Amino acid sequence: MQALLDHARSFHRNPGRDADTLRALAAGQSPEAMVISCSDSRVVPALITGAGPGEVFELRNAGNIVPPPGSGAPSGEAATIEYALQVLGVRDVVVCGHSHCGAMDALASGSDLSGLPGVEAWLSLVRPALTPYLTPCVGTRPGTEARLERIVQRNIVHQLAVLGSYPAARRLMNAGELRLHGWYYRVETGALLELGDDGTFEAR
Repeated sequence: MQALLDHARSFHRNPGRDADTLRALAAGQSPEAMVISCSDSRVVPALITGAGPGEVFELRNAGNIVPPPGSGAPSGEAATIEYALQVLGVRDVVVCGHSHCGAMDALASGSDLSGLPGVEAWLSLVRPALTPYLTPCVGTRPGTEARLERIVQRNIVHQLAVLGSYPAARRLMNAGELRLHGWYYRVETGALLELGDDGTFEAR
């Protein structure tokens, strides 16, 4: 922690940082894209994309989940999505899942989450949609990385569908003004697989 704290305290004195760029950011932001990713510390959207300050609007939570719109309950995710689309004018949104995802592994393994009621409630948002994929893949053992990868990728597809059901997103998509992207990031290699029109994830 001390190294992180020291860096934070000296950040403003970094001689390699363009002071004019930082001053310009004080006037507002106009990010090129929004990335909805897992809060896993191994997945860093700015690092993966090479983005600098002001270039990517990030939304991170356990399992890169997009809650359904219109639930009536306050949602930081819904507020962030609405702000990105309607105020910041973001027109490219990425949902990024990753290998070794603890949230998806909890679903895949049927973990007892009674001691983590917040996690249990959060994952209940996606359990019904992913249930068909929680059975073992043919030729793989329960808990293998291949099975988890399949579940994570199906979760990405599901979250994109939920995102597209938000009124603001639906309006923009119908007008041809919003592009949704699905990414699968492999922590162990840094490889990025992208969702294609055929529903498969491949390096492109």
